[in-house]
Amino acid sequence: MPINILMPALSPTMEKGNLAKWLKKEGDTVKSGDVIAEIETDKATMEVEAVDEGVLAKIVVPEGATDVPVNQVIALIAGEGEDPKSITAPAGGGAPAPKAEAAPAAAPAPQANAVPGDQSAHMAYARVDQAPAGPAQAAKPNGAGQQASGNRVFASPLAKRIAREAGIDIASIQGSGPHGRIVEKDVRAALQSGGAKPAAVPAAAAAPAVKPTQPPALAPSMGADQVKAMFEAGTYEEVPLDGMRKTIAKRLVESKQTVPHFYLSLDCELDALMALREQINAAAAKDKDGKPAYKLSVNDFVIKALAIALQRVPNANAVWAEDRILKMKHSDVGVAVAIEGGLFTPVVRKAEQKTLTAISAEVKDMAGRARNRRLKPEEYTGGSTAVSNLGMYGIKDFQAVINPPHGTILAVGAGEQRVVVRNGAPTVVQAMTVTLSCDHRVVDGALGAELLAAFKQLIESPMGMLV
Repeated sequence: MPINILMPALSPTMEKGNLAKWLKKEGDTVKSGDVIAEIETDKATMEVEAVDEGVLAKIVVPEGATDVPVNQVIALIAGEGEDPKSITAPAGGGAPAPKAEAAPAAAPAPQANAVPGDQSAHMAYARVDQAPAGPAQAAKPNGAGQQASGNRVFASPLAKRIAREAGIDIASIQGSGPHGRIVEKDVRAALQSGGAKPAAVPAAAAAPAVKPTQPPALAPSMGADQVKAMFEAGTYEEVPLDGMRKTIAKRLVESKQTVPHFYLSLDCELDALMALREQINAAAAKDKDGKPAYKLSVNDFVIKALAIALQRVPNANAVWAEDRILKMKHSDVGVAVAIEGGLFTPVVRKAEQKTLTAISAEVKDMAGRARNRRLKPEEYTGGSTAVSNLGMYGIKDFQAVINPPHGTILAVGAGEQRVVVRNGAPTVVQAMTVTLSCDHRVVDGALGAELLAAFKQLIESPMGMLV
């Protein structure tokens, strides 16, 4: 039987992707490790490697295709002994649904690596002849479509959400995805045809044992036609949203709806830091062209100071995980990098252990690859906090939005000369304003103030970052 090549989930937020380019053509031999395609995720363009061997018999989804759902069949590989020319694309562009038959009590798990939530950077494969013979083992309820007659219903997260919002029983829908998995188009087709059953309404007598994790539904925003109707035709240009812009919009709306933000600001004097920075940069070795080996920025000191401060105030080095708080052992600090059409937040791992020059080199490298959308998902996910610096634009102070699951984010303003009172007399110093946005579920006011005080002490006495 042929091997299905499925659209992989290459990032935690990916539900659809664009098939930018095929690097193999029909009839080519594919070996494990070969780069066979380029896929545009919501954040980056990534090369996808093969994990099996064979002949690429049929390309189902052509290059340039957009919004291809995760786990949809995009190509077929001929199995051993098969004639590649005899293989045809499955009807509807998806894998045929497996036949429902009685299964033994302990049915083996399907031997496919295309599972919901898979974040592997390799292409996902699933053999048609390895489809499970019967229903999978029962799973814990998790919203619409998780259980049907005691058996788990396999459906994509997006399909479950649409079914839940529409109030229909996802178990009554026939799936067209791999192994009968229900995908978005199945739910929408059922809604249009009216063939889906309404979801069972639980008894209203007893209060729910578990508090819902989803925020209450808000009034819908104006649609595109309503917004356009407010402006005269020809006075604007329509710019379609790409995957990155859609993801940024979605995550920031979720952040402001679900994360209880509060903000703490203070001023940090920079005279000692600027003097130390100048001294360190002046001592940098130069190559044959006279180019220094490194050039530290103020932002490098900010990242290092925040990382050390999190170690000194460990309770603030945490993230919210719904029913618990996760306290991090290391300081993984994200750094907001603006690119055309959006931004990335690559993460400096174990920043408290790295030298200033190592942090500087790592940030420059990741920022460069971010602008070319060549970061790997593991390079811009995770972390407990982030730094957003708009000082280079002359912004004095601002409040940044927390990027879940981070517990905090530090907004850094411009360094400037200010007049302060010292020993009863006015004195001119160089200073900057920083604002810490806190998730109140994780960081209380006093804890946030303690973290900022530790950060300020390191910025104003920067030699402490060198020992």
